[in-house]
Amino acid sequence: MYTREEFEAMRIAKAGEMAQDNKLQKEALDVLVKADHYNWIHQTTWFGEPILNLPQDMFAFQEIIFNTRPDYIIEIGVAWAGSLLFYSTLMDIVGGKEIIGIDVYIPDDLIDRIRKKGKISDRINWISGSSIDQNIVERVKSIIGDNKNVFVVLDSNHSREHVSKELEIYSHFVGKGNYIVCGDTIIEDLPENVHGSRTWGKGNNPKAALTDFLTKTSRFEIDRQIENKLLFSCNPGGYLKCVKD
Repeated sequence: MYTREEFEAMRIAKAGEMAQDNKLQKEALDVLVKADHYNWIHQTTWFGEPILNLPQDMFAFQEIIFNTRPDYIIEIGVAWAGSLLFYSTLMDIVGGKEIIGIDVYIPDDLIDRIRKKGKISDRINWISGSSIDQNIVERVKSIIGDNKNVFVVLDSNHSREHVSKELEIYSHFVGKGNYIVCGDTIIEDLPENVHGSRTWGKGNNPKAALTDFLTKTSRFEIDRQIENKLLFSCNPGGYLKCVKD
């Protein structure tokens, strides 16, 4: 029978071993690529609203939120807003002030539908516009002020240039011990023919932007312990922990 401490040590060790199993990792990527033909990442909902992410990644977000107890969560790229409801549910339990959802397109009927969920939607602050527009950045600053207890999820335009600008801008909102998740770094590992009409692909994606960013800063490190246990993830290498103020 394990003690809780022994179980935790075993769990971390096994996750590390799994991450080093190259055959298993390749098989997992193959499954993800094949399942993407059926829009696998679009199949999860929260309180009836779609979350365009894998459940494994959402559970990783939950661990980050539980462990760091952020006052603010910024999500860039809200889609159908199921993830905003997910964060709000967690904040209702662990505490927190506000969730900021930023997107270039936030239809009124989406906001109305989310507001009909009642109390769970009260913490959500909607900002319509480009995440890298200076006016939008100033609006975020006006909400957060000097607070650095912030969790950021980047999941909008996936071009290298755009994500590079987001990382540069939004990293300044995040303090020591908190996280940025750079979404869809998996694009670098996917076959070119799965991107459809999108302009991004190998070399032009969030992972490329992230690689550039990490050469310019010592404030953030990839949290491999989170990544090791996921097996299926849209964000490999994208879980960044702030290690310096």
